[in-house]
Amino acid sequence: MGDLRLDRRDGVLTITLSRPERLNAVTAAVTEEMLDVLNELMRDPGTRVVVLTGEGRGFCSGMDLQGGEPGGGDEGRVQRIYRGIARGGEVTARLREIPQPVIAALHGPVAGMGVSWALACDLRVADPTTRFVVPFVDLGLSAGDCGLSWLLPRLVGPAKAAEIFYRAQRLDAAKANELGLITELAAEGKDLEGAHTLAGELLTKSPYGLRRTKELLNLSLDAPGLRQQLAVETGIQTMAFFTEDLVEGMTATMEKRPPTFKNR
Repeated sequence: MGDLRLDRRDGVLTITLSRPERLNAVTAAVTEEMLDVLNELMRDPGTRVVVLTGEGRGFCSGMDLQGGEPGGGDEGRVQRIYRGIARGGEVTARLREIPQPVIAALHGPVAGMGVSWALACDLRVADPTTRFVVPFVDLGLSAGDCGLSWLLPRLVGPAKAAEIFYRAQRLDAAKANELGLITELAAEGKDLEGAHTLAGELLTKSPYGLRRTKELLNLSLDAPGLRQQLAVETGIQTMAFFTEDLVEGMTATMEKRPPTFKNR
C-alpha cells in the first residue's frame, strides 16, 4: 500500500506507518489505507493478533498539518477539516472494534492523533526513546482529538488525564510506564521485537477466549451497570463450554502441558 507496509505471517499482521521522512504524520490517504486494512480485519479469522508500529525515528507525529487539508469537491473548509478529523477518529474506533488484540510497538514521538491510535491499541510495548506528546491546548486546540478525551481518562483516571491535558504534558517512557500506559518496556530499538514476542505469547491462547475477552472489555467501558455486563458475560461463557478448545485447554491443564488450540 502507499503509506502503509503490511507483513502477514503465522497469524500476526504487522501494520507499519511508512512515512519516516515526516515522522509518520497522518494524511487523509494514510487514514483511508488504515481503514481499508482494519475493515478487512473485521472479517478475517486467520489473523489472530495485530501489531501497529511506525517506520524510522518515531511511531507517529500526529496529523500532517503541512500536507494540506482533505480535498472534497464543493465542501467548505470547515466541512473538509471535520471530515479529516472524523476519519482519523474512525481509525481509533476500528482499532477498538476489530476482534483481534492489537499491540502497539512504540518508539520516538507519539504525538497528537498518534497518541489516540496508540492508546486505542490493547497493549503497548515501548522503548526508552518513546515520548507521548499531548500539545493541544498550547496550540489553541482542545485535547478532544480522535477519541483521546475518552481513552486517556479510562487508562489513567480523570484527574491525571486532566493534568496531562491542561498542562500539555510530555510523558517519557518511564513516566508513561509509571502511569500504566505501557505494557512492557523494551531495550532501545527493540520495541517491535518485543511486540512480536508478546504477539507470539497471545498466539498460544484460546482464539475464542481472546476475541470474546476483547469484546467484553469494550462492552464494559460503556456498560450502564453490573447486571447488564453479567448477562453478556454469561452468554459468552456458556458458548465456550461447547467448543473443542475448552476440552483441549482443560485436558492440557490436567496433563501439565501447553494447550494446542484450533479455534474450534
